[in-house]
Amino acid sequence: MATIRTFEELEVWKKARIMSKEIYQVSASGSFFKDFALKDQINRASGSIMDNIAEGFERGGRKEFIEFLSYAKGSCGEVKPQLYRALDREHITLELFQKLETEITEIGKMLGGLSNYLNNTTLQGTKYLKEPHTYYQGLHFEFEEQL
Repeated sequence: MATIRTFEELEVWKKARIMSKEIYQVSASGSFFKDFALKDQINRASGSIMDNIAEGFERGGRKEFIEFLSYAKGSCGEVKPQLYRALDREHITLELFQKLETEITEIGKMLGGLSNYLNNTTLQGTKYLKEPHTYYQGLHFEFEEQL
């Protein structure tokens, strides 16, 4: 079993970070760059995914982590229609849309899998441990089975 000590170790956070960077790069050029409202909204929503994963993890409690994973999943749901708008406004190609849409869907599934795992574990989180320097001992995240 793996022990997760930081949110940066979570595969879903790593994927959300990559997605956020990709969206920023795509929206920083061409006609997308001039669509200020959509550019700002999609960048905020994609960044919010990784932010909420990190914030929930850092709160140190299972229930709070699950709550913030739900917010992150909601942000995935926000990014998707913004990708459709970017496609409809011809800011991105169909090929790029399909790639990003597949990535955001995968992140959403991973968040759901992680939430399900946490809902079914007895681990409470670091803030409930008597020894404050121990972490989620034995916490093992399996996504493949839950996708």
